[in-house]
Amino acid sequence: MTTPPALLIAGHGTRDESGAEALRALVHTVGERHPEVPVAGGFFGPAPTEPTLGEAVAGLVARGADRIAAVPLLLAPTGEVRAALPEALERIREDHPGLGFACAAEPGPGPKLLDALERRVEQALGSGARRPQDLARTTVLLVGRGAAEPQANAEVARAARLLFEGRGFAGVETAFITQAWPDVPAGLDRCAALATAAPGVVGPTRIVVMPYFLFSGGLMERLCMQTEGWAAAHPGTEVYGANVIGPGPELAEAVMERYLETVAGALRGAGLPGGEGHGEHAGAR
Repeated sequence: MTTPPALLIAGHGTRDESGAEALRALVHTVGERHPEVPVAGGFFGPAPTEPTLGEAVAGLVARGADRIAAVPLLLAPTGEVRAALPEALERIREDHPGLGFACAAEPGPGPKLLDALERRVEQALGSGARRPQDLARTTVLLVGRGAAEPQANAEVARAARLLFEGRGFAGVETAFITQAWPDVPAGLDRCAALATAAPGVVGPTRIVVMPYFLFSGGLMERLCMQTEGWAAAHPGTEVYGANVIGPGPELAEAVMERYLETVAGALRGAGLPGGEGHGEHAGAR
């Protein structure tokens, strides 16, 4: 039986230990759900996080891998960050001249991640989350990190629209922590106005603040502070805070979908060669 290409889950470097723990948990979840695929995870970028991408690749090579499909743990294309992954792999490949690799696209707002967002909203609301009358007075504020690139911010808006479709919420609005408008207080203002204008709503307005982050970190703390400040100034509105997407089964399957797409595309294009002394970059868009 031919060994499938290894899966390399590539996180952008963070100094937050919770992010490193989440990556390790995700690798464990993927490995348990797909034992047929060799998998490892590492970090690339300037932050000195362990395990590094080089360490992860070395571990996969030691396990016999000669072909690797790398999936970046990003929710949106973010220019220099996304471009840094192929560059990092090229440098690593100098130590492994027979290694073939391909880079996948980031796992954007597909069905698996949307399921994770919906589950987090339900967890924040509690036992009454699925009743139509409760959902009809609930607005979700999907909060992205914010970037200088419009395309990255547009991905948050796309996720918000997809989360809204067919789920019975009064609406799904967007906000950003940094570099983009609306900010969190302005986004909460828009949610409150939208819920008030919705026809047939009975009971107090409810807003769920849903961070569009894969893992926790410093931005999550800032989001909590801004949300709590707004809620204190608007006591007539029920405000709930949801958790990040996290390294659960939905993210594991979203990563695996990108892996399978990339392997299939590389095979069609003669990418991911093993033992031939060169590598290929294959997009999965």
